[in-house]
Order: sequence, then C-alpha cells, then structure tokens
Amino acid sequence: MRGKTITATLAALALMLSLAGCGGSTPSETAAPDTSGSSEPAPATETPTEEPSQDYAGIELTVWTDETRNAPVTAAAQTFEAATGAKVTIVQKNYDDIRSDFITQVPSGKGPDITIGAHDWLGELIANGVVATVELGDKTSDFEPVSIQAFSQDGQVYGVPYAIENIALIRNTKLAAEAPATWDDALAAAKEAGTKYGVLLQVGETGDPYTMYPLQVSFGAPVFAQNDDGSYKAELTLGGEPGNEFAAWLAEQGKAKNISTSITYDIAVEAFSKEQAPFIIGGPWMIDSFADIADQLAIDPIPSAGGQVAAPFTGVQGFYISAQSTNPLVATDFLTNYIATEDIQYQLYQAGNRTPALTAAAEKAKSDPIAAGFAEVAKTAVPMPSITAMGEVWNYWGVTEANIIAGKQKPTDGWEKMVSDIQAAIDKAQ
Repeated sequence: MRGKTITATLAALALMLSLAGCGGSTPSETAAPDTSGSSEPAPATETPTEEPSQDYAGIELTVWTDETRNAPVTAAAQTFEAATGAKVTIVQKNYDDIRSDFITQVPSGKGPDITIGAHDWLGELIANGVVATVELGDKTSDFEPVSIQAFSQDGQVYGVPYAIENIALIRNTKLAAEAPATWDDALAAAKEAGTKYGVLLQVGETGDPYTMYPLQVSFGAPVFAQNDDGSYKAELTLGGEPGNEFAAWLAEQGKAKNISTSITYDIAVEAFSKEQAPFIIGGPWMIDSFADIADQLAIDPIPSAGGQVAAPFTGVQGFYISAQSTNPLVATDFLTNYIATEDIQYQLYQAGNRTPALTAAAEKAKSDPIAAGFAEVAKTAVPMPSITAMGEVWNYWGVTEANIIAGKQKPTDGWEKMVSDIQAAIDKAQ
C-alpha cells in the first residue's frame, strides 16, 4: 500500500481494537448519497490488488462530509476500505449544521469519528471538549505552513487541512487593464470604464466584516493581537485611532455611495457577471457564477484604502477527529495517508475551487491562473482567529459597520461603542 507510514505499534493496537469490537460511532443520520449528478464518487486511483497490508477488519469509521466534498471523500474511503478491510460510512450533511451537530452529538457518543469543518471552529470545539489532537509527524512539512498554523492551538494540531480559501480582488480585464494599487485607483478605473459600480463589495443591512477586513487592516486595525508564533490572544486591537480612521472612511464611502448596504452578495455577483463593474471583492466560490466572462478574469491583491497592506483572512478547511472516537489511530491513518494525498486533495480542489492545503496538490492547481491568483494573495493573508473570544466580535462588528456606512451611527461614536461592547462581552465570557 503506497504512502503508508503507520508503525508496528499502530498495527498491534488496531488488531486489539478489531478484537474488542466495531467502530466508535453510530451515524446519527442515514448516509445520503448525492443525487445531484455532480458528485458521483470519483474512481479510487490507488486501489491495491494484493491482500490488505494493514488489517482493520471489523473496525468501522463514520465520516461526516457535505455535498461538495462527498465524492473525493468517498473515493478516499473506498481506497482505504480495499487496503485495510475497514468499513467507512460516509454521512452527507448540510454544511451549516455540522458544527452544532458535532458539538451536540459527540458527548453522547452519537457523533462521527471524523468530520469536515473550518479551522475557526477550533476554539469552540476545544472549549466543548469534542475534538482530539492529531499527530501529523513528518507529514506536517507536506502542508502549506498557514494551514497547519490555522489548526494549531497551544502547540497542538487539531485537524488535517485540505483547503485554503481567501478573498481577493476579482478584475474584469476588459473593463480595467491593470490591477489598482489603491482603493482610489480602483474607483478612478471604474469611472474611466463608465460602469454603474466601482468596486462591488457585499455589505447588506447586517454588514460583512469578513469581506471588509482587508480594508480595515489597511488602516492598521487588526481585530486581535498575535503572539510571536502567529497565534491570537484575546487582546483587541481594532480600536484606537486606526480603528476610528477606518470608521471615518466607511462613513465617507457610504456618503459617496461607493459602498452601500443595499448591495448584498447576490446583487454584487449578478452585477459583476453583467459587467456592471470592473471589480468585485470575493472568493473562489464566486468564480462559477462568472462563466460567461471567464476569459476576462484576473485575480489581484485587494487595493489598500488606508496605506498599509490590505491583508484578508485565510480560512482553512480540514478534518477533525472526535474526542470520543474509539479508533483515533485508525482515523488518523485514514486522514494522513488517504485524505492527505496529492490525488485526493486535488480532487477536493476541483470540487470546491479552494487552493489545496497539501503543497504538492497546490502546485498542481497553480496551472489554473485563477487558482494561482488566489494562492498569491494568500501569501499576505492571516488565519481567521479561532479563539473563543472571536465569537463575541461577530455579534457587534458587521452591524456597526453597516450602520456607519448607512449614516445611522456617527463613525467615531459607533466604532468606540462597538469596541467597548465587544470587550465587555469577552470579559463576561471569561
């Protein structure tokens, strides 16, 4: 079996576990095959023809995935089953339900052994005691460093990453021949192009601080302070003069109608697809919506509004192992040797348009200029904070931005009240 690094100790433990009983979880939902026609299981490219070299007969793993990732995960599971004799049950779930269901079901023993999830769930999963650490060993160096950093806390790794995602400036080269260096450059290019909109930025009535974040950072107002190793601490840094300057800029842009709370995600995507703007700030999940102008697209760094680098958040997707799994070593073997392969990670990239976390697969994906563009912007990105304090930030952040843009709150007063409310909520939660 190619790529195997599991030790004799694991083999012995796996055999004992197989004698002790079957897998450590029961699916809480009926495993649902994808019927959309777009996610048929891909062929298992590494199915061995010889007898299994690692005997996990009698051991069962349950894996939660979503519709988009179902096919590649199923392909990896088929290879794993053929190579080891284990049984892997794939449960397809609505992605938006996975985090809450995992937190609820794992303590009762009804959750899966493995689930997909985002790295910024980590603080909440650790706080609820539902996630186990993962030993990647020498495999660690095979991943993009930011992806390991994102799934790390207190020196421990808690997930096996498979994708890196971040926003960037998506440019219609027909309407703007060059990438703008600053926000004002972008507005000037849009004026020259004569389009209805300048830079399409989804805001909506409740705001979108994730999409606005690189513009905020360009004023020198990141959300939290970071330790030397890049991890976050619950020390707010989005206030003070830099934060107030950003808030004043939001008010100015709202008054000039360069940014509007009437622009939702759907409106922004439709307008860009109809060539009503030369620029939109968004992620790879938008690209399929621009199929009619695909040959006109370029991916650029987000232009600075405050003079500093407009660094977006990096979101990392990966797989978590349940703290209640009775087969954590077998689950680790599946993830590190069957999910963390160039072939499967590239299939996951093809399914979701996110840059692979595994370096070899990421290099392969760079043959696509769109993927290469997002990957280049990711070099300046920072992981979205996964500390529990981040949950308190979301409750106030977007709404305040939207109110300032709409003129419902004065910029300095509104921003300073937001910072005060967030700090009070963090203090109360501690």
